[in-house]
Amino acid sequence: MNERSAALRAATGVGARFRRWFMARLPLGDSLTLTQRNVYILPTGPGFMLGATLLVLLVASINYQLNLGYLLTFLLAGSALAGMHVCHGTLRGLSMNLLAPDDQFAGAGAVLGIRLQNRRRSVRHSIGLAVLGSGQWVWTDVPAQGSATVQIAFRPGRRGLHRVPALSAETRFPLGTFRAWTVWRPAARLLVYPAPETFPPPLPSGEPRVAGAASAQPLANGEYDGVRAYRRGDPLKLVLWKKAAQTNQLVSRDTIRARHAELWLDRQQTGSAHPEQQLSRLCAWVLQAEQLGLEYGLRLGARVIEPGHGNAHQKRCLQALALD
Repeated sequence: MNERSAALRAATGVGARFRRWFMARLPLGDSLTLTQRNVYILPTGPGFMLGATLLVLLVASINYQLNLGYLLTFLLAGSALAGMHVCHGTLRGLSMNLLAPDDQFAGAGAVLGIRLQNRRRSVRHSIGLAVLGSGQWVWTDVPAQGSATVQIAFRPGRRGLHRVPALSAETRFPLGTFRAWTVWRPAARLLVYPAPETFPPPLPSGEPRVAGAASAQPLANGEYDGVRAYRRGDPLKLVLWKKAAQTNQLVSRDTIRARHAELWLDRQQTGSAHPEQQLSRLCAWVLQAEQLGLEYGLRLGARVIEPGHGNAHQKRCLQALALD
């Protein structure tokens, strides 16, 4: 039993080394045109069964001198060879282009967009794409002299800047007796933000501005004091409609108090000693402050992002959290 386990581990190690060697030989690129040099083909399980059947038919035809047996054997063999040529040609000449991936949160599903370009005058049928080794295939047909876009879902790992995983494309068209495939290593990178804390504590208290004398305090319901309940006569531009849609209560931006305080999100205010937990809480605070329409700044040690708001500011803060 120990000898069998050792042999299995040795075989697994050899397979892993061969895979690393093979992947290292593949060039990096966000576009790939398939040629006879990067498209591989082998028989499938049914293909091997067909080969065994043809061998039996051939032996029987020779043994019994059956002319119709010869005809059937060579007719099936010719069909299989024609199917192999068509299968390889379905991928050969196809161009694949990776669409720029969007930044994602850790633990959430990410989607890769791939555009398949067909320059020949016939349709390419039954082409599947998947993240290499995932087994979750997405199938499509590419029209003649046209293109098709395929979206592949996968789950990125921990936060940070990661290379897009290797992809695989394959087809078994038309008979299913042969499988033609290719492996593609995109050069693009995917930025993964920290996973936001599910139930974060209230936003921290505001800090006095340089010219201000008062500091803002959080309200009893956990909201930052730059937001208050709606009062009759408040201008519509001060109403936080997103917040109202979520809570079914009208709230307005408190411009008087907000002028005297700044909201700073600092990892020292998170109340956690674990670095990843700190970043997760800061990520949730950034999303919460942006949703409330507040101006906020971010401090990550020596890196400081001045207060602001809007999609560009939020993205800048999330990128800093991902790369910290």
